[in-house]
Amino acid sequence: MSELFTDKKRVLKDLIKALHAGARPDEMKEKFKEVLGDIGPLEISRVEEELIEEGMPREEIRRLCDVHLAVFRESLEKPKIEAPPGHPIYILLKEHELVREFVEEISSFLTRVEQARNFEAIGNDLPRIGELLGHLREYEKHKVREENSLFPYLEKHGVTQPPAIMWTEHGEQRGEIKEASQTLENKMALGFEEFREKLLTHLRNLVHLIPDHFYKEENILFPAALKVIDEPEWREIKASMDDLGYCYFTPKEAIGEKVELAKEVKEQEGEITFETGSMIKEELEAMLNTLPVDITFIDQEDTVRYFSQPKERLFPRAKAIIGRKVQMCHPQKSVYVVEQILSDFKNGKRDSTEFWINLGERKVYIRYFAVRDKAGRYEGTLEATQDITEIKKIKGEKRLLDY
Repeated sequence: MSELFTDKKRVLKDLIKALHAGARPDEMKEKFKEVLGDIGPLEISRVEEELIEEGMPREEIRRLCDVHLAVFRESLEKPKIEAPPGHPIYILLKEHELVREFVEEISSFLTRVEQARNFEAIGNDLPRIGELLGHLREYEKHKVREENSLFPYLEKHGVTQPPAIMWTEHGEQRGEIKEASQTLENKMALGFEEFREKLLTHLRNLVHLIPDHFYKEENILFPAALKVIDEPEWREIKASMDDLGYCYFTPKEAIGEKVELAKEVKEQEGEITFETGSMIKEELEAMLNTLPVDITFIDQEDTVRYFSQPKERLFPRAKAIIGRKVQMCHPQKSVYVVEQILSDFKNGKRDSTEFWINLGERKVYIRYFAVRDKAGRYEGTLEATQDITEIKKIKGEKRLLDY
């Protein structure tokens, strides 16, 4: 049985390499149906893992993913995924159904927008298009739950390439949703011709990107997840998703009951003593959560070990990332920057680096610090993220006596 499975993977890998080399998809489709007909999504994901290990660039695998699906589509179309209400996959599938409806309605507006010659011609359509884009902005919560709750568990089971590809596509969707929303908001400043062309470009991209993305998730990612993730882990994923929150359009009956995981009871070990004082564990944790910054600690092996939990986080964090390599916590397009920062910290080239971005109307300051022991040995990296919008407004002085 294992020899048969190995032969199937070998032939599938050869077919993907042939596509990479320029073979015609229609020829590969017939060959695939003839030789491998019943190949499953997990086998496809495993083959992609092996191709990455053999040196094929991840971006090339991702570029070919659409071709793979066009070739393998008939074999991938299995019976409908079965998961009960309240199961993470059930929730994600229900959200897919609703987002598809939003996208289909956006698609219905494209012809009228294309044929319009002035704002008046589509004036009645624009408010509804704006509402639909609002729904797609809310769909961000769906993507965040996948990235922070589901993907880490797939990675623990060795399924790393499909989540990486899906995360890349999330980034593309985010960009198109943002650009379409900004185009609609700034329509009068752009002038009608520029407005129409920009809006059409971004809406067409969304109408293509989102359904194709869902197809990949429903025929490769989700079936692979159901095959490798066990029941206790699904409960942990559901609890993590409950913490991160759902879209306002997610049906309550799909979400089901909130999962409360049993907390580990550990023996009180008394005070933690430092060179400059001491405190008990509860005090230390409360203090870290009170700091006006979000902090995350990555150890010397690049593994996420801790993050603080202030009342309002700037960026979402789920407990599922504990034990995850930090490289897996970033979109693929920025991983090389993370690698460079860590390399500079480890070899002593830098002790810190900083960035600042606009998050809506807020100014966010992101700093990374090399954590070293007294002898200067690298122990890990600390990320500190802070909203400095109000700090930037400070002028003059306010002394203690002015309280």
